Amino acid sequence: MTEYKKFKRVFGIVMDSIGIGETPDAKDFDDVGSDTLGHIGENYDNLSLPNFAKLGLSNIRPENPIKHVPVADPAIGYFGKMREISVGKDSLDGHWEMMGLPVLEPLGFFPNGFDEELVKKVEEFSGRKCIVNKPYSGTEIIHDYGDVQKETGDLIIYTSADSVFQIAANVDVIPLEELYRICEYVRSITNDKPYRIGRIIARPYTYIDKDHFTRTSDRHDYTLMPTSKTALDRLKDAGYDVLGVGKINDIFSGQGITKGWHTTSNMDGMDKTIAQLDKDFTGFCFTNLVDFDAMYGHRRNLPGDAEALMDLDRRLGELIPKMKDDDLLFITADHGNDPTYKGTDHTREYVPLLMYSPSLAGGKSLGVRQTYSDLGATILDNFNVENGDYGESFLDLLS
Repeated sequence: MTEYKKFKRVFGIVMDSIGIGETPDAKDFDDVGSDTLGHIGENYDNLSLPNFAKLGLSNIRPENPIKHVPVADPAIGYFGKMREISVGKDSLDGHWEMMGLPVLEPLGFFPNGFDEELVKKVEEFSGRKCIVNKPYSGTEIIHDYGDVQKETGDLIIYTSADSVFQIAANVDVIPLEELYRICEYVRSITNDKPYRIGRIIARPYTYIDKDHFTRTSDRHDYTLMPTSKTALDRLKDAGYDVLGVGKINDIFSGQGITKGWHTTSNMDGMDKTIAQLDKDFTGFCFTNLVDFDAMYGHRRNLPGDAEALMDLDRRLGELIPKMKDDDLLFITADHGNDPTYKGTDHTREYVPLLMYSPSLAGGKSLGVRQTYSDLGATILDNFNVENGDYGESFLDLLS
C-alpha cells in the first residue's frame, strides 16, 4: 500500500437525486427548467439547513442562492458543482461516472414495455404470468394491480424512463427469496444487446388493500457489471479499504468493495456512516442515501424531500465534530429528481459538490467540474493510485 498524500480516510455521501439546476443539455432530456434544490427552497418555507449553509451550499450559486439557505461568508467547506457526461441520468450512470467510468454507450430503454420474447422467458422460468409491462409509477402500479397480484400470483413487471426492469411483488404471495431468484435470472439474460438493461430491481411490498400497502426496505438492485476498472477497484487493488453503505454494493455489483452494509433508510445509512468514524481504516467510505429518490423524488413529494434534507443536516451536525484532521468529507448527488417537475422521473441537472476537512481552511470555489469523474480522480490522487481515462484531480485546490 502506498502512503496517502493528505487524507487517511475519505467519506463520501451521495444524496440520491438532489440536483442543483438544469445542465446545458437538459433540453435533450426534456428537463428544461428542472432545479431540485432550488425548487425545494422556493416551495418549503420552513427549510432550515444550517450545516449545509456553513459548508457552502448556496455559495455554489451565490447569484441564485437556495432560498432559506444563506450564502456563507466565509464557508467552512469547498463548494462547486459537477456536470454529467454519461448518456443517461440514472443512478448507475451517476455513480459509475463518479468513480471514473462514465456510461458512454446507451443502455436499453423500453418506452413501450419489454418484447414478447423476453417476457415469455421470464414467465417460463418463474412459472408465473407477467402483467402490466409498461412504464409506470412504482406506487401507482401497486395501487392499480395489487389486487390482481393478490388473486392470481402474477408478476407485476414495469419500467420507467430509466434503463430498468422492475418486478413488484407482494411478499405474502411471492416470497422474497423467489423474487430475488427471478430477478437474478432476468439479470443473467439482459446483460448484452439487444437489452443491456442497467438495473433489474426487486420491489417487494406488503399489502392490505390498494390504499394500504408499504414498499419494504428489502429492495435489491441487480446492476450491470462494471465494464472496466473503477476507482473502487483501483483503491482495493492498491490495498486500501473500500466501504460501501446503502446501495453502493448493488450499483457496483460488489466490485471494488471490501465491506458493505445494506441500509433501510437515510438515517440508517447515516448511522452506519457515522459509526465508521470510530473505526481505524485507511481508504474510502462511500454512502448512498436513497430515500431522497425512492421515497420522495419519484413520488413528487416536495415536503418529504425537504424534511429529509433537514434530517441529513442534523446528522451532519453529529458527523462533522467526529472528523479527524486527516479525514475528508464530500457530499454530492448522482442526478436530479425535481419534486415539482412533470412526470415522475429523474431530471438532468448539475449536482452539488461540497468538501470539508477540519484541517483545511475552506471558503474556496471548486468551480464547475466537467465530469463527475473528477471526484474519483481526486480520491485516487490522494491515495497515490493511478487514475483511469476520465477525470482530473482537484486535490491541489483543497489547501
